[in-house]
Amino acid sequence: METSGSFGIFGDNATMMLSALVFLAAGMLAFAVMIGMRAREAVRRRAVRVGLDDASSAGRRSLRFSGLKAAQKLVDYTTKHYSSADTNDIKVLRRRLIQAGIYDAHAAAYYFIARVGLAVVLALAAFFGLPLFGLEGKSSFWLFVMAGGVLGYLAPSLYLDRRIGAKRMEHQAGFPDFMDLLVVCADAGLSMEASLDRVGRELGDSYPSLCANIHMANLEIRAGRTMTEALEHLGDRLGLEEARSFATLIQQSDELGSSIGDALRVYSDDMRHKRLSRAEEKAYALPAKLSVPMMVCIFPVLFIVILCPVIVRLATGNW
Repeated sequence: METSGSFGIFGDNATMMLSALVFLAAGMLAFAVMIGMRAREAVRRRAVRVGLDDASSAGRRSLRFSGLKAAQKLVDYTTKHYSSADTNDIKVLRRRLIQAGIYDAHAAAYYFIARVGLAVVLALAAFFGLPLFGLEGKSSFWLFVMAGGVLGYLAPSLYLDRRIGAKRMEHQAGFPDFMDLLVVCADAGLSMEASLDRVGRELGDSYPSLCANIHMANLEIRAGRTMTEALEHLGDRLGLEEARSFATLIQQSDELGSSIGDALRVYSDDMRHKRLSRAEEKAYALPAKLSVPMMVCIFPVLFIVILCPVIVRLATGNW
């Protein structure tokens, strides 16, 4: 009895000892795997860091990085010494850039660099390209070189004028719709600030440039400027007399205490009539514009078709 009892106790201890040994072995294995994974992750991170450092140092030593750094220094120098001046010419240039839809702070510097760069490039192109056509040594050689330099100098200004004209046409086409939507918002009971915000979001797909300028006017109002000042700046950015008149209309309605809704409705009708008048003017000018292509392209063909038989009979002598 005692032997069997002691054997039962020993058997229970053996089972517990076996379970403890299995638990310790599994724990040590899991701990070793965890340490190995952490060491591997640390090695990978160090390798990635070393690779990034090598790539960044190689990038700093590359020709592209040096060129970009030199270009950035040139832009900063031009911005500091030329475009940051407060002269009348620089103010006019900034206004033209804004009207063209270019809002970059370094836009004036890019403009001056483009002027000088294009003048030099076109002058050099004329200097080395004209001898290929046999014009070297002639009196007109230096005239063409100077013409290339002048053309390169004026090219950014011409591009800016074309872009301003395209933006102005878009603004003129979208301003009557802008006024109609303002009237609808005013009739719905929205305030002027809320109406501008709503109309700006509605016109985003049709007139993106006009929408961007309206959004800037909303930001100016939120920043603390009055409605009149924000609308005056909007008119300057759009470059339209209609927008400046609209700012004056809102200012007078506010000062006199009249109904803004009625004023907007009358002004909206006026804008719609102006757009219709512009369309009629273009339609009436179309025949006069078509006369030149007809004279150059159509009438010579008709004369050839009519006179060709007569010329053939005269040449052959068959009457």
